[in-house]
Amino acid sequence: MNGSPLGLRRRGFLRHGAGAATVAACAALALPARAAGSRSLALVHTHTRESLEITYAVGGQPVPSAMMAVNHFLRDHYSGAIGSIDPLVLDQLHQVRLAFGSTQPFEVISGYRAAATNAHLRASRGGGVAQRSLHLEGRAIDVRLRGTALAELRDAALQLRAGGVGYYPRESFVHLDSGRVRHW
Repeated sequence: MNGSPLGLRRRGFLRHGAGAATVAACAALALPARAAGSRSLALVHTHTRESLEITYAVGGQPVPSAMMAVNHFLRDHYSGAIGSIDPLVLDQLHQVRLAFGSTQPFEVISGYRAAATNAHLRASRGGGVAQRSLHLEGRAIDVRLRGTALAELRDAALQLRAGGVGYYPRESFVHLDSGRVRHW
């Protein structure tokens, strides 16, 4: 019987059980934040409106469950395809955040990009999207940092000398990647 007290109790148990499991999973991801040498990020995706605050590495090593969450969060927002994000890109974001002493989240415009999405963007944007974009390999991210001037974000990323830095003031983002050191 759907309306029986037993049915209501079972639904309530399942609903609360799922909530408890979610809280436990989040707590497990948050635990490493107290460990020495941990690296954390706060992200908000401008297209999906999702947010993520996570410790992605502890003791110099990526946390597998956290990286899975990051991979999902930075998925291709057009197709839903999930790639593997290079932890070196996250390290760049972490270092920039530390340089500013910011607790604000990075606003993510683009993370991983599937080949079909990249081809579509190349065809529809009249250039400006690289054929062999490092977004295809999960090695690039386009961001801005709340409360930080875009030019200052670019300059901090350039000082890292950790990969490519693209400056797009008209589109209001900075591109960071884990490729060779270069800028545009």
